[in-house]
Amino acid sequence: MECTVRAIFQQHFESYARSHRLPVYVHRAAYWLSHCRTAALGGHVRRCPEGHVEQIWYNSCHQRICPQCQALEIERWLERQRARLLCCAHHHLIFTIPHELNALWCYNRAALAQLLFGAVRAVLTELLVDPRYAGGRGAFLLGLHTWSRTLTLHPHIHALVADGALTEAGVWVAPRRSHFLPARVVMLLFRGKFLDRVRAALARGRLRLPPDTSRERVRSLLNRLGRKKWNVRLMERYAHGEGVAAYLARYLRGGPLKNPQLLEVSAERIRFRCKREAEHAPAAPLELKLAPQAFLERYLAHLPAPGQQRLRAYGLYAHTQRARLDRARAQLGQAPVREPDPIGCEEFLARFTRDESASRCPRCGRALQVLALAPHATGPPQLQ
Repeated sequence: MECTVRAIFQQHFESYARSHRLPVYVHRAAYWLSHCRTAALGGHVRRCPEGHVEQIWYNSCHQRICPQCQALEIERWLERQRARLLCCAHHHLIFTIPHELNALWCYNRAALAQLLFGAVRAVLTELLVDPRYAGGRGAFLLGLHTWSRTLTLHPHIHALVADGALTEAGVWVAPRRSHFLPARVVMLLFRGKFLDRVRAALARGRLRLPPDTSRERVRSLLNRLGRKKWNVRLMERYAHGEGVAAYLARYLRGGPLKNPQLLEVSAERIRFRCKREAEHAPAAPLELKLAPQAFLERYLAHLPAPGQQRLRAYGLYAHTQRARLDRARAQLGQAPVREPDPIGCEEFLARFTRDESASRCPRCGRALQVLALAPHATGPPQLQ
């Protein structure tokens, strides 16, 4: 039996949906995932000019959590980021909210994600402009990541921060401290700013409360969390930002589980491989077994709502700051930003594989030509 995420949705989503009340966008995403690269989504026919061979290529679903059709989009995103990154060291910071807020997150994914981005942005902006640390406008990318290695809910943000800032006078300056930002100060600021934003949203009635939970209980929880140490990690400095950007890209598209990690897909269980947590560091990977319903519950918890951005650029990396970014690049010996042309499918295949058999005739070696288009056979469910 096929061991893919697509096969799991094909076999088990219908029964899962009957026993769970799901938003319309989840049903639509499940439809596209179930039919990715199948005849239901249509495709195109390629044929050898000499008539030796004819092949049909089916369309991809382009869902952000589909693990089998996002490689090209990931590479296009990386190409755009590489064209913008400053030629200097970068820092990798991780901001995690406590697991006690997971229940509230499940009922307010879009709202709490917005508050989380806002809190992290405010922390980095405030510290970078402080003369004790950098003294200017920084440059950073923020990526939202919601799963742990076992696919459980674990909302946190990865931040890629340039090692320096641009002053109001337009001068690029290096940080004043060898350790960039103080970990304890970052944690305290993040904790305070995020909790303040949650309290304000709660007071304005903008948050849905889980069943059997009152506003008073949520306020009490927030007060307790205000006295707890939060998990904020400042990783070691990297000589450039491309490595961390590539790390972010793997989590922005393709979903929480890649097909090679799946070991078994059956009617009774889903078995998959994952890495152990860093503190339990034996070399052997961990194998998990879940019932199909439990697997889908974990997997769909990380489906982004329509229009939700998982990666955002701030400071000099914001698209509205092109002039300032070019000024900083000039002082670092770089040319102005030039947006790259999107990489095509053929170029992508040539870059990452030496096997050209997929696009050439195996007999004469000539490039296959598009002969006809196959239309969609069906469409997504029309749910109210």
